[in-house]
Amino acid sequence: MKVVILAGGLGTRISEESHLKPKPMIEIGGRPILWHIMKYYSEFGFHDFVICLGYKQYVVKEFFADYFLHTSDVTFDLANNKMEVHNNYAEPWKVTLVDTGLHTMTGGRVKRIQPYIGDEPFMLTYGDGVCNVDLDALVKFHKSHGRIATITTVNIGQQKGVLDIGPDNVIHSFREKSDSDGAVINGGFMVMNPQVFDYLKDDETVFEQEPMQRLAAEGELMSFYHDGFWQCMDTQREMKKLEELWQSKQAPWKIWKD
Repeated sequence: MKVVILAGGLGTRISEESHLKPKPMIEIGGRPILWHIMKYYSEFGFHDFVICLGYKQYVVKEFFADYFLHTSDVTFDLANNKMEVHNNYAEPWKVTLVDTGLHTMTGGRVKRIQPYIGDEPFMLTYGDGVCNVDLDALVKFHKSHGRIATITTVNIGQQKGVLDIGPDNVIHSFREKSDSDGAVINGGFMVMNPQVFDYLKDDETVFEQEPMQRLAAEGELMSFYHDGFWQCMDTQREMKKLEELWQSKQAPWKIWKD
């Protein structure tokens, strides 16, 4: 099963970093968050990736073209124009990098990679979020219900304290936030049957709007609820949180051995 990763957006909400590189190439622990996502999928046996590029797409292409330079020790013999890579470890990955357009919306990007998927189910996620969802259980659940689409749903708690305010504007109680106060959202880490391409029209299609609304209305959209770790990287604060987890060796998504 191929894994499609949406990695072409502008990343304007974390512009301090994304003006230099695509958001999926922003580093956590010295490696792009895109790399972390791929390592996570790979631990479950998913090694075939199709990455939807757009903004500064050449940065992603150069990273994989020079992958050994980023991950291994290298000796350059300048006099003889030779390069020797030491202790190189080859990831078991096949990576297809597709320029899906600078301003293409999410649904349009998925539509553009249809020729690389063929008539088979595929995984789909965003290039800026990590989690510890059980991908084997996710795929098993998707196959069990026979619907077109499954999305991993997560609960995001309130960001502030919770107030109980009466009609007289008197605050009757105050407590700290709880996960149960938050909204359940689409956390990515989706599984799609190829029929989903019929719901995607053109580059202007926003996957999270009309296509998902139609899938839901037709009973073809299923939720796989994940109550474990999940974190996107939309802001500098969230980037620092992920970096702190990594540096403290408490990153829940790191399930591979060094």
